[in-house]
Amino acid sequence: MTELPDTAASNWTGASAILFDLDGVLTPTAVVHERAWQELFDGFLRSVPGAAGYRESDYFEHIDGKPRFDGVRDFLASRNIALAEGPLHDDPANDTVHGLGNRKNKVFNDIVAAGGVTPYKGSVRFIEAARTRGLKLAVVSSSRNAPAVLKAAGLSGCFPVVVDGVVAVAEGLAGKPSPATYEYAARLLGLPSEECAVVEDAVSGVQAGSAGNFHSVIGVDRGAGRQTLLDAGATLVVNDLAELL
Repeated sequence: MTELPDTAASNWTGASAILFDLDGVLTPTAVVHERAWQELFDGFLRSVPGAAGYRESDYFEHIDGKPRFDGVRDFLASRNIALAEGPLHDDPANDTVHGLGNRKNKVFNDIVAAGGVTPYKGSVRFIEAARTRGLKLAVVSSSRNAPAVLKAAGLSGCFPVVVDGVVAVAEGLAGKPSPATYEYAARLLGLPSEECAVVEDAVSGVQAGSAGNFHSVIGVDRGAGRQTLLDAGATLVVNDLAELL
């Protein structure tokens, strides 16, 4: 990764493109994901004798930023629980890996439909500044709901390239912390990775950016912790993208 001067602006103004994670970076839907995961596992764990209950830290340690079914698998592994995979589109009522993942997705979509999505003001300002400078923009999200969330937030027109969980599966791309989805977005933009800055709030996403040959990896601390994101490979960590302006 390119070594840059220790100024906020230098971490993106030399790039040709910005590759954004979605939940927690552009929209506060990471909070909705946290709530949906907690509702899912609070209910599920009540049926598992002796299992430790769901903790807030579980989201950041086992789930945040990962493809949905990987999050299910990793959380279950943390409790030494083994479940059948089940078919990909398994009934959300079934206690399988795919059933639990689909149940979580239903909870998430119900919450979003009820409350809508308002993007972070600082992120909108940063997007506008990047577009004014002529930078190319893309969203790279593990979520299969990324297009719907972008539409609900009024941001669809800002991103000609969206690499989400559906695209990752269709193209056979490994999920974060692999850099594969970010590298694919760079290729779709017609740029080498080293000309693209990655913006992430999740440890697994920062690790993905750090693992690739990207211009820089900007961490946004929405709860993971500044030092945690730096340790994961972030070039710089901010609390809000407006700090980069």
